[in-house]
Amino acid sequence: MDFIKKNKDYLDFIAEKQKLIESSGFDIDKNTLNPLLYDFQKDIVRWTLAKGKSAIFADCGLGKTPMQLEWANQICNHTGGNVLILAPLAVASQTVEEGKKFNISVNICESQADIKDGINITNYEKLSKFEAHTFKGIVLDESSILKSFTGKIRNEIITDFERVPFKLACTATPAPNDFMELGNHSEFLGVMTRAEMLSMFFIHDGSDTAKWRLKGHAEDVFWQWMCSWSVFIDNPKSLGYDISGYDLPSLNIQEIIVDGEEFINETLTLTQRRQARKDTLTERCAAAADLVNNSYEQWLIWCNLNDESTMLRDKIIDAVEVKGSDKATHKTNAMIGFSNSEVKALVTKPSIAGFGMNWQNCHNMIFVGLSDSYEQFYQALRRCWRFGQNKQVNAYIVMSAREGSVKENIQRKENDALKMRNAMIELTKEITKKELAKTTRITTPYESKIEMILPDWEEMKQAC
Repeated sequence: MDFIKKNKDYLDFIAEKQKLIESSGFDIDKNTLNPLLYDFQKDIVRWTLAKGKSAIFADCGLGKTPMQLEWANQICNHTGGNVLILAPLAVASQTVEEGKKFNISVNICESQADIKDGINITNYEKLSKFEAHTFKGIVLDESSILKSFTGKIRNEIITDFERVPFKLACTATPAPNDFMELGNHSEFLGVMTRAEMLSMFFIHDGSDTAKWRLKGHAEDVFWQWMCSWSVFIDNPKSLGYDISGYDLPSLNIQEIIVDGEEFINETLTLTQRRQARKDTLTERCAAAADLVNNSYEQWLIWCNLNDESTMLRDKIIDAVEVKGSDKATHKTNAMIGFSNSEVKALVTKPSIAGFGMNWQNCHNMIFVGLSDSYEQFYQALRRCWRFGQNKQVNAYIVMSAREGSVKENIQRKENDALKMRNAMIELTKEITKKELAKTTRITTPYESKIEMILPDWEEMKQAC
């Protein structure tokens, strides 16, 4: 009985809270949306327009870019104002090219002075050069940047765009156990602050601020609340859409151990792991270079250390290196050149190019060592292994035998993430279907309680 009462209390509390989560958008006929969009994309765009402020959590290759462009296009048409898209470096140019395919014009900006009527796009790094209050709509492309919840950019985005009437956040399906990321999205959209979300739905385990878990009786209402302002989609087929072409190609991961025959699963400190990488630097870079130099195909080479990056550039024929200290122009030209198959081998770090870029043109990649970040590994992998890729993707991991614990840690995090992600999709699938099927905005109705009495203007006139 206590469980039923607690669950009912939460349902009543959330129902009361949801009165504040009003849709602030507008209805539109799905048939008036861009005809080049798939049905599931049109339904998502229509739903986001009706909500006014929402998030699209869609896996890599499901068309987040055309969906956000059509959303921005409709906001411009409806309001007569301008929309700003914030994107990672080099993604802006790729978005402009994608816009051409859908007959949507996008203007790349360096500052407020470059703004033109319609849709404008810039990099997150240039945020301070724009006046947020001048825009009717804001789009966060690869909005996972918000997970840096103590970061300056995160705070600027939430504060500066607080009063912008239309907001859209787009990213790949977030890690369901990374509740900080979900809370930051909610706060950006003005639904609920991160602190409110955590206190309402979660229990804090121990002193580690990252260890939050859902209250047992709050799990269902939490995901219902999430689906009131966000769409989760891993594949249109899982939402009942009859569509072909959305099947991931096979992924072939091969491990290359340069100093032994098998991994040594000993626990190493951070200093010891770095030393193991330094000790095998030459061997790992040589193994990667051999793979690329003996192939005529394109290759994407991921590394973590500056010394790795330099040595790979020198050893790989026709390699182009992109490092953090490079000018933005070089980074953009190199990454776009790789997109256009003008660059055979691109050497860079997941922290630089692991988000946003669509590189289905390449199906070979090498990880010259791994960090302990599963997210960086996953995001880097999905630059090529995504919907739209028509070839088997080959991913080589070149490591020292002493880094077995790192590989084991990544595998554990991968298993946990997949388990939670699948559970999240299953929990939200039916709710998302119902949300997308709605055709009108959800608003809190106004019910008049007091009869309005209008003054008798003739009597007032005579009295004067």
